[in-house]
Amino acid sequence: MYLERLALILETVGQKEEATVAEICHHTELPKPSAYRLVQELVGAGLLEPVARGRFALGSRLKRIVRSDHSDAALIEVVSPTLRQAAAAHGAAFFLSRQRGRAVEIIHVETPDTGVSFLHPGLGKRPLHACSCSKAVAAFSPELLASKTLAGQLRAYTEFTLTRVEDLKAELDVIRQRGYAECLEEIERGMCSVAAPLSDTGPGATMSIGATGSTRVFTPDVRARLGTALSSMAQELSHHLSGAVGNGAPAMAAAPESGA
Repeated sequence: MYLERLALILETVGQKEEATVAEICHHTELPKPSAYRLVQELVGAGLLEPVARGRFALGSRLKRIVRSDHSDAALIEVVSPTLRQAAAAHGAAFFLSRQRGRAVEIIHVETPDTGVSFLHPGLGKRPLHACSCSKAVAAFSPELLASKTLAGQLRAYTEFTLTRVEDLKAELDVIRQRGYAECLEEIERGMCSVAAPLSDTGPGATMSIGATGSTRVFTPDVRARLGTALSSMAQELSHHLSGAVGNGAPAMAAAPESGA
């Protein structure tokens, strides 16, 4: 009964595109107190979202769930050729990340096959405040940080980890301005990374691509050039994923001389 009521509400809002609680009650015959409570639960879960005072639409989380073309396998198929080219050009590991619920995970890594040494970032969840892949997404997906009380929850992995909410918010502002994020020994000493979101809105804002290297190799100049290259690559990939370009993986943006 509980799940059926939730399904009725989602079905009603989806068919009408937008609906008030009163309209939901009219179409579902749910009592107003029950409808209001269930709508708030759906909003909290990201399955509905307010679009105007008292009006609700399907939430971005639900839209992401039903996008079969954005499954992990489909994303990797499109993105991996570009990352593979970048890994060979830069002599570094390049990765693809995506938002999964309230976290960000690295879901795919391409490594250079050129005989050079590199640092592998590994797969799996990353802290929202201490990795470039997560910060690149969090900067354009504010609900990730607004969904929880951050104070006292920002774990210090190294002495360089940002543990104050004010400092994290200031860095996210910088990321939005320049278009890419950095992680400088914030989760592991001697290791840094650069990442850019696929776009600043829509599904692309929940995904990022990046590169990992040692602090010795990823100097400030190298990170700046990588950030610019990643932003260009991300833009092309975003267009491809949205069907704005033809079939086949897009060509990688010209790789700068990184020394990696």
